[in-house]
Amino acid sequence: MTRQTGHLSILLVENHEDTITYVRRFLEHYGHEVRVGRTMQEAIRQVEEKEPDVILSDIGLPDGDGWNLLQQLRLKTKAYAIAMSGFGARADLDRSLAAGYQDHLVKPFAPNKLLDALRRAEQRRQKQ
Repeated sequence: MTRQTGHLSILLVENHEDTITYVRRFLEHYGHEVRVGRTMQEAIRQVEEKEPDVILSDIGLPDGDGWNLLQQLRLKTKAYAIAMSGFGARADLDRSLAAGYQDHLVKPFAPNKLLDALRRAEQRRQKQ
């Protein structure tokens, strides 16, 4: 994989440890700074401490769902938001967009799909 994106600050919101390990290593390999929130409350606290460029969030969280999380976070940040979910029906994608996500990746997703989403995040950041 030679596709590159610029350095991004990414908040990974995920409670599954294997997924955290894999995604974090993958993102760090491409030069991104990664912080982790395992619950909605941790994610909110992380955003309040330091606004990320990108929020990469699972939809299923132990204390709620990623759709509600992003609706709450939209009051605090304009970060590019990418949903990760095992839910891939059209209604799920529409719900993610309605909640404020710019991208929705269906698990398991190919690494290049994540890189493509991060490239879109970087392009948006450069336009701001």
